[in-house]
Amino acid sequence: MSEPILSVSGVTKRFGGLVALRDLSFDIQRDEAVGLMGPNGAGKTTLLNVIAGEYKPDSGAIRFNGNFITSLPPHKICHLGIARTYQIPQPFVNLTALQNVVVAARFGRGLGKAPAEKEASEVLDMIGLSEKKDALAKDLSTITLKLLELARVLASKPELVLLDEVAAGLTEAEIPKLLDTLRKVRSMGITVLLIEHVISVMMQAVDRIVVINEGMKIAEGAPKEIMEDKKVIEAYFG
Repeated sequence: MSEPILSVSGVTKRFGGLVALRDLSFDIQRDEAVGLMGPNGAGKTTLLNVIAGEYKPDSGAIRFNGNFITSLPPHKICHLGIARTYQIPQPFVNLTALQNVVVAARFGRGLGKAPAEKEASEVLDMIGLSEKKDALAKDLSTITLKLLELARVLASKPELVLLDEVAAGLTEAEIPKLLDTLRKVRSMGITVLLIEHVISVMMQAVDRIVVINEGMKIAEGAPKEIMEDKKVIEAYFG
């Protein structure tokens, strides 16, 4: 097997007396989509923050393409090829959809104004948001904001995306559009780490699931295996 695109090795993160992540280890292979599951408070978003450089682990290491990134700041990790979304979209509310994506293309990739605008238009078209390009972010619906968040990530041309509950707040009727978009992302050769509580999304969008509880890995395997795992069922339902 080739070298993992991402390797999380023995990562521990504490906040005072609270241990959010405990000696957590797993790998992600290139072009793979991995789901990250666990009950509320399990440490899922904390892990994304550690990978993205927003938090520094107390111990352990993270390697991306074989290189240690544990001590790097977020902007350098982004420039290396890791981008993330947030559970609650964080657009520039008084900019248009197009301008939001231009910002990502300019500062995430260092493109000039004209190339950034061209890239932003192409990404919005691919995501299916061309008709919304001139709308202010503050006027967009929940699913459109979720897709805009993803468009901004893609404009930085990442190798790995960290997606934090992209289906949260969506209706059942909106899920197919999201799944179609995730398939497009994978068709671009982008590796995915996805946090999600919507089981239908997790079952269809990922190849493998890592389950954590109280910061520790308790299970890992194919989606169907994970959904039948007694430790996972106990962690969720007691």
